[in-house]
Order: sequence, then structure tokens, then C-alpha cells
Amino acid sequence: MANFEIERLEGRINGVFVTRPGAGETGVVVLSGSSGRIDTDRAKLFAEAGAKALALQWFGGPGQSPGICETPLETFCDAADDLIARGCRRIIFIGTSKGAEAALLTSIVNPRISAVIAISPTSVVWGNIGPGKDGIAWPERSSWSWKGEPLDFVPAAPSWKRVYRDGLVSYRSFFQQCLTTDEETLRQARIPVERAAADLVLIAGADDALWPSDEFARELARRREDSGRPVSLIVDQEAGHRVLLPGEATPRSSLHAHGGTDIADARLGRAAWAAVQAALL
Repeated sequence: MANFEIERLEGRINGVFVTRPGAGETGVVVLSGSSGRIDTDRAKLFAEAGAKALALQWFGGPGQSPGICETPLETFCDAADDLIARGCRRIIFIGTSKGAEAALLTSIVNPRISAVIAISPTSVVWGNIGPGKDGIAWPERSSWSWKGEPLDFVPAAPSWKRVYRDGLVSYRSFFQQCLTTDEETLRQARIPVERAAADLVLIAGADDALWPSDEFARELARRREDSGRPVSLIVDQEAGHRVLLPGEATPRSSLHAHGGTDIADARLGRAAWAAVQAALL
């Protein structure tokens, strides 16, 4: 049994800090997706690998927006600062879904981030999910802000008709329909990963039923390669939105269709683990 040291953080930084005796100088910021979960279990996985890990609560906590609405990227920069203050020389961000969106954007504005591991990512900025600090969820606003200014985003497609899979709503076609907007809107909303100094690991399942993360990941990889920046791309044709890293048993969502299977989701996690471990070094 691993001997973890666990600290609950509240205030400027909310979340859980996890480490073990003899931890190295790599710090990992763990970002969950729109569930808002503080992913302590994943933080333990990285602590067991020798890192100092911070499972960050980045919305829904004290002093934060109740939803993902104009969330300041400064929130994530503060998390990096905290790990640096704890003696970390190498800062890694691992994010899933909306957490991957945040991680990618933060790596562009914060050159101290050494690597981003983006699981089920997006290649563009999207609108809010839920209300901001003002309690208002509509009209639609950006998910993110930087220095007080909201980031450009791809707006929702109001004409989309719900699609169901296994009794749950699949939003993949919703996001694909949103992307049929005009080219200028898409250009403004693109996440410019070619500008990030960080190494990049992209992990996606082609059976993702929540959004087309495989298409997004390939787009991100193409732009990184075109700019001569390092990138690792790991895709499994049968995996879904949920990716299970070795030892994880994250339950399947009961709210939205995620696609994939337990076997394929875990297989993708195992295939990605070597690239994840390399990013820690």
C-alpha cells in the first residue's frame, strides 16, 4: 500500500495535494472534466509514479463560478505556481475533456509548463457549461477568460436534434454541427497549440460519443507537426470519451453517452501510459 501524504487545499487554490516521501521535482496538475470532480485517485497514480500531484478544483468551489463560464486561466497558473513553490522544477498538466481544453490553453499563456497530457481533447474553445459567478447561464459566453477578457469560442448550434446511444444523449454530432460555422469564427476559436513551448501528448478514442475528440486530437497533432513542435498522438478506434489509465476504475457516466467499452478504454490508457511516463521525466 502506497504511503501517501494528502493535503486538502482551500482558498486561492482549491483541491487536494498528494505526494509520497522521496517525491521528485516533477509536479502534476490533474484536471477533471465537466463533472467537476476533484480527481484524487488520478493524483495518487502520479504520486505513486514519483511526482507531486495537485488535483485541482477549478469550478464549483468557494469563490469560483458554479459552472464552466469565463473561468480565469489564472486559476491554472496559480496551481502551477503552487507546485513551483513546493520545489517542483518540471510542471505537467494532465486534463480530461474540458480539463484538457483548460490545460492546452494554459500552456499557451504560461511557458513554465513543461508538458500537457490532453485526454479526449478539443482543438477549439467552446461556450460555457452552466452559470458564471453572476449566476447567469444564458446568453452563451466563453468557457474561459484571460486577464479579464473572455476568449473567443465556437457558439452552439441551436438547430441540433438530440441523438441517443444506449439510452443516453450523445453530443458528438452536436459539436460536429457547431463546427460548420463560418471559417473566421473557427479561426478565432482555435487553440493555438503551435505557440505552446510545452511538449504535448494527445490521447483519444475514435468511438467518443460525447465529442469528436479523435478528430480534435488529429487536428492538434497536425498543427503541432506543421510548426515543428513535439507531439505524441495515441488513438484507439474502439475507445470512448473515458480513458482509463493503468489501475483506474472510473465509473461510466450515467448522464451522457461516452461510447467505448471498459476493455477498449483501459487498452487506450495502457497504450498511452508509456508516453505519459516519458512526459514526467
